[in-house]
Amino acid sequence: MIKASLVKMSTQNQFDILIIGSGAAGLSTALRIADNAQVAIISKAAVNEGSTNYAQGGISAVLDPNDSIESHIADTINAGAGLCDEDIVRSTVSQGKNQIKWLLDSGMSFTRETNNNRISDFHLTKEGGHSHRRVIHADDATGRQLSNTLIAQVRNHSNIAIFEQHIAVDLITRPTKNRQGAKVIGAYVLNRNSGHVDVFSAKFVILASGGASKVYLFTTNPDVSTGDGIAMAWRAGCRVANMEFIQFHPTCLYHPHAKSFLISEAVRGEGAKLLLPDGTHFMEPVDPRAELAPRDIVARAIDHEMKRFGLDCVYLDISFKPADFIKSHFPNIYERCLSFGFDMTKEPIPVVPAAHYTCGGVVTDKNGKSDIDNLYVIGESAFTGLHGANRMASNSLLECLVFSAAAAQDINKKIKEPCAIPPIDEWDESRVTDSDEEIVVAHNWEEIRRFMWDYVGIVRTNKRLERAMRRVNLLSREIDEYYSNFRVTNDLIELRNILMVAELIIRSAMTRKESRGLHYTLDYPNRNDDTEKKNTVLVPANFPKLDLTLTEDESASV
Repeated sequence: MIKASLVKMSTQNQFDILIIGSGAAGLSTALRIADNAQVAIISKAAVNEGSTNYAQGGISAVLDPNDSIESHIADTINAGAGLCDEDIVRSTVSQGKNQIKWLLDSGMSFTRETNNNRISDFHLTKEGGHSHRRVIHADDATGRQLSNTLIAQVRNHSNIAIFEQHIAVDLITRPTKNRQGAKVIGAYVLNRNSGHVDVFSAKFVILASGGASKVYLFTTNPDVSTGDGIAMAWRAGCRVANMEFIQFHPTCLYHPHAKSFLISEAVRGEGAKLLLPDGTHFMEPVDPRAELAPRDIVARAIDHEMKRFGLDCVYLDISFKPADFIKSHFPNIYERCLSFGFDMTKEPIPVVPAAHYTCGGVVTDKNGKSDIDNLYVIGESAFTGLHGANRMASNSLLECLVFSAAAAQDINKKIKEPCAIPPIDEWDESRVTDSDEEIVVAHNWEEIRRFMWDYVGIVRTNKRLERAMRRVNLLSREIDEYYSNFRVTNDLIELRNILMVAELIIRSAMTRKESRGLHYTLDYPNRNDDTEKKNTVLVPANFPKLDLTLTEDESASV
C-alpha cells in the first residue's frame, strides 16, 4: 500500500496528457494532441526500443483498385474465428487509406513499384489471411521507418517532452464524484537513471505500452514487451478480455544467438515454402492456403511436425527465387540471416514458432476509452474487438493508427474543460531497503517464462493449465512479499507485471471450453458454434471502483 513519505523521494511532474509507451500508438497519439496540450511520453528504454521498431511486414490498407473494403473486412473476420466485432472491423478497415495518407504527410516513405507519386504505385505485398495484396511496406523494415518518422516529428514538437529510461510502476486513481467509479490522475514512474520513483500527474493518461509476449520463453518481441499496461490497468480496476488468444508467429529464426529475430510473413507472401529437414512440404495437406493460412493454423502445423518427429526446427525456403529479387525485397532479413551463416538465396533457413502478439487486452470502446475515466488504452495493450480470436497479419499497425486518431479526437474535445487534479502523495520508500537477493527476481522471471511456454503455449490441456496456475499462486505470494520489502527496480516491476499477465492468460484459457483461433486445447479440440459468440471478459475485484466512504483498511481488502 502506498502512503505519503516522510522524506521527499521523488519529483513531481504535471502535464495535460501522460502517454505511457513510445511505439506507433503512443507517438501518433501525441502528435495528434500536442497542438492543444502539454504532453509527456514515458519510454521504458530508448524511445525507439519497442515492438514497432521491429515490425517487418507492413500496414494493411485497401489501396489496390482490385481490392475492396468488404474483402478486407471478410478476411479479418475469417481470421478472427468468429469473435471479431464487425462494426469495429468495418470502422478500422475503412480508415486505412486515410491513415496511410497521414503517414505520407508526416514524411514516411514506402516501397514503390515505380518512381511516380500516385498512391496506387506503392508496392503491396500479401500476407497470411489476406485474399489480396494490401500490405504497404518500407522494404522489410516498415516498423523502423514508421518509428523513425514519428520520433522525428515528436522531437521537433515544442509541446512534447520525452522521458526515456522511465518505467511506470502503477496508475494513480481517485473515486469519481458520484463514487461509482474512478478517474485516473497520473502514474508513479521509476526513473531508471536516478533509481527514484517520480510522480507524473495528468488530466488524461494513455496506455500505449504494447503487448506481453515476454511472458513466454521464446518470442519475437523486444525485452520491453512485459505487459505493463495490461497489468497496471487490471490492478487499477479495468476489465480485460480474450487474454487466452496469444499469437505465435510461425517463423522466428532458429539460432542460439538470433535473439527474437522474426522472418517476416511477407517472405511467405512472396512464395516461400515450409519444409521438413528431408525437404517434404507439409502445409498443403493442412490447409488449402498452405503457407498463407492464418498464423494460428501455420504455427500449430509447425508445432505438430516438430513434436511428431522430435525436431528442433523446420525450414523456410525461398531460394528458388532469383537472388536479386530476395536481396531487394528483404535486404535486412537477408543480411541478418547471412550474419548467422545462412544464405537465404541459396538454402532454406531454420525457423520455429515464437510468441508474437497479444490479441486480448484492456477493454476499450471505439475511442480507446477504458473503464476508468480519462484513461485510454491504444494498440497491443487494448482489446478493441478488431482481432477476435486471431489477429490477421499487418492489422496491428493499422489499429494503432486508427485508434490513436479516435482517442486524440475524443481528448481534443475535452482537453480545454476545467479538470482539477488533487494533490498526489509522493512515493514512500521509508519502510523498504535495497534488495540483497536479486537472484530471486532472475530465477522467478525464468520460471514464469518456461512454465508458460511448456503449459500455456501453442497446444494446451486442462492439466497443463492447472499446473501453470499452481505455479502462479506460489510465485504470487513470493513476489508480493519481495515487492513489499525492497525498493522497486526495473526487473522487479517487470516481474510483477508478467506474473499478473500470466495469471490473466491462464484464467482466460481455463474459461474457454473449446478450441478457437489461437486457443487450442486437446481436451476440447473442436470449435463450439452452438453457443452464442462470446468473448472471455475478466472483471477485477475492484470493479466498480472504491467508494470514498471506505476506510483505509476496508479499501485494502477489496
